[in-house]
Amino acid sequence: MRLFRYLAKEVLMSTAGVTFILLIVILSGQFVNYLSRTTDGKMTFKFLFIILGYHTPSFIQMILPLAFFLSLLLAFGRLYIENEMSVLFSCGISKLKLASYTLGIALIVGLMSAALNFWIAPTSEYNSEKASQEQDQLSAFDFLQPGRFQGSGQRTTYIDSITKKEGWMNQIFLSSLTRKNNLNIPTVLMADYAEEIKMKSNKGLDYLVFKNGTRYEGIPGTANYRVTKFDTYAMRLKQNAPRPITDPETRSTLYLLKSSIPTDVAELQWRISLVIMIPILAIIGLSLSQVNPRQGRFFKMMPAILLMIFYIALLIWGRTALKKGSIPIEYGLWWIHGIFILIAAGLFLQYNQVFFRRKARLPKSNQSNSGTNEPTS
Repeated sequence: MRLFRYLAKEVLMSTAGVTFILLIVILSGQFVNYLSRTTDGKMTFKFLFIILGYHTPSFIQMILPLAFFLSLLLAFGRLYIENEMSVLFSCGISKLKLASYTLGIALIVGLMSAALNFWIAPTSEYNSEKASQEQDQLSAFDFLQPGRFQGSGQRTTYIDSITKKEGWMNQIFLSSLTRKNNLNIPTVLMADYAEEIKMKSNKGLDYLVFKNGTRYEGIPGTANYRVTKFDTYAMRLKQNAPRPITDPETRSTLYLLKSSIPTDVAELQWRISLVIMIPILAIIGLSLSQVNPRQGRFFKMMPAILLMIFYIALLIWGRTALKKGSIPIEYGLWWIHGIFILIAAGLFLQYNQVFFRRKARLPKSNQSNSGTNEPTS
């Protein structure tokens, strides 16, 4: 039991470290992507961190099997290089016993992966979609940044500052187009300040009220040009109607079990696959981690990583083909796991030297002289 705890500590600590590093890399890329949307006025900083946080379990969901496989190669490779495995084998620990310990560690990681795939990640994706819809309800004026022109072409908005207490926008410039008689009529509105009024009693009736300003409407240089000075001018803000959340990634596992839609079946098998692949990768990693000190701990790292990438690529391709109906639902993704179970079994047999045991043979000279070596008189 002490040996299992020692091996589990080595592998799980490495898994946590590799998962953290890969997660930071993915989150950094996503953060840059969301930050560019924020600077373009398509997302607020509040929703940036909310949506990024909700997507984190889905990132870990994909990272965990890969991190476990790499950690197994690193941890066991170090034990072989430092001759700790030789000591274990000389003390009576068989390779089958070591495989059972490895599968025990894979069971721990598999339970964490199952919790992520079947419960945490779908719930987080559902909440992320709700947050995205809540952001879609925001008007363009909620994304404005003081002292900066935002928009493109003739649809441009500028505000000088925002009061902290009241939330009023000061010195507003608003350029847009109004559709009249099949023509786009330029309009320019300038006001001293404006405030957004949201009607709690009647959702969807939100207004932006401008104070002390002038509105210009028409094509410059033509006679049909209107200039309107106003004390108060109200503009109704358009809001998008909420849409139902039907993405398979947001569905609960119980719902997917009852569904026969190809996209739902593909999502369910994908979640199961991310759990099934962990013990398969454990046996492959155990077999490929065996190296001698002269080879170095990274000798088999490249073929192991290529095999893992091929496994993941096949699953992703199978998931897409299953959604499109190119693969029968009866086959699903199980045939891919069957292929890699055979690969894992073959590598494990080679690891135990089942096919490479050779009988000791005597040299030919000794064989020819055996049985005839009698003293002569």
